[in-house]
Amino acid sequence: MSDWPQARPDDDRGNRYGRGSASAQPESARVMRQVRRGPAAPAGQGAYGGVPHQPSYVDGRGHGGPEGYDSGYNTGQVYGAPGGGGGRPGGGAGHPPRPAPDWRRRIKVTAITTATVLVVTTVGTYFWADSKLNRDVDLSTVIDRPEKGEGTNYLIVGSDSRAGMSDEDKKRLRTGSAEGKRTDSMMILHTGDNGPTLISLPRDSNVTIPEFKGSESGKTLPAMGANKLNAAYSVDGPTLLVRTVEFNTGLHIDHYVEIGFAGFASIVDAVGGVEMDIPQDIKDTKSGADLKKGRQTLNGEEALAFVRTRYALAGSDLDRTKNQQKFLSALANQVATPSTVLNPFKLYPTLGAGLDALVVDEDMGLFDLAGMFWAMKGVSGGEGTSMNMPISGSTGNGNLQWDMPKVKKLVDQLKNDEKVTVSGN
Repeated sequence: MSDWPQARPDDDRGNRYGRGSASAQPESARVMRQVRRGPAAPAGQGAYGGVPHQPSYVDGRGHGGPEGYDSGYNTGQVYGAPGGGGGRPGGGAGHPPRPAPDWRRRIKVTAITTATVLVVTTVGTYFWADSKLNRDVDLSTVIDRPEKGEGTNYLIVGSDSRAGMSDEDKKRLRTGSAEGKRTDSMMILHTGDNGPTLISLPRDSNVTIPEFKGSESGKTLPAMGANKLNAAYSVDGPTLLVRTVEFNTGLHIDHYVEIGFAGFASIVDAVGGVEMDIPQDIKDTKSGADLKKGRQTLNGEEALAFVRTRYALAGSDLDRTKNQQKFLSALANQVATPSTVLNPFKLYPTLGAGLDALVVDEDMGLFDLAGMFWAMKGVSGGEGTSMNMPISGSTGNGNLQWDMPKVKKLVDQLKNDEKVTVSGN
């Protein structure tokens, strides 16, 4: 029997060998590709135990074409170069393994960045706050000053200045519309190694207004004799007040701090109010105070009315000065708390309201001001002493007469930065 069948009778392409052949001669044997299986997978591997050995495709001559048909496919290496761990993140040709994160370096960079931001913010805040201080009082014009003692003495003044207040503010705060400004309260704060001492100077104190240099004229003006203490400020402002306090006490004043009505109320509102224990029911139509006895938080309007109250108190001006001391100490305690200092949403409004409202001497710095607040906080915390200037009685015109032997002893203790043993009224 022939290996090649004859053409079919109906085939019109002639006598050819094999259907589909292009030649009258039989084709040579074709080379067929074969699948050659590799060795069996080791025990434990297979479809679920690992990657099985792939078959290689070779031709009848036993090799894989001109370049090797499988090109390493049977090794399981699809994307990567031979020996390269293809298909894994960070591996493969041209992709070195990704290094592990350097956490120590990251922590170091984060710490340096955070420290830099804090330093820049702190320095920026300092210069911003320092620029807001109103250094309008030149104490170098005060003449015949006492010798400076140990510690630091601040003269803290609350004035009835209505500068910057609208008619609506004046009505709301019950300040009236008087022109100019007068001292509504005066205190000496001494800071040193034996704790702070806060001494109120009643504005009706009977004192001598001595010879002084006019703040505007620069001329030496004659003494005015016996007067109320608050008259000195009315005559020639802060420098004459400092001159009068130094002349009558013999105590050197290092720094001057003044705040007006509007500024006082703004600071209280900026810190969210100040908690106070009101000693008695107070209703004063002149100051606008209408407060019940007991612990409560006062807003700016209520606080201003409280410290200005005079006629609703049995002891008049002396009791008023005691309430002023208590409130200012409580305010300083509130300002110096971490909830204010560490909270920018409270700190910046408080600084903005407070620094805009303060009038200080030319040598006053932010650290001096901070020292004053911390000292007042110490007074409220029981670390210091608060008192009125010792009073011995009153003059015929109703002015309060100082107890000069006690005043001299008190001033000597302050000058030497000794513990204060003198008691006031």
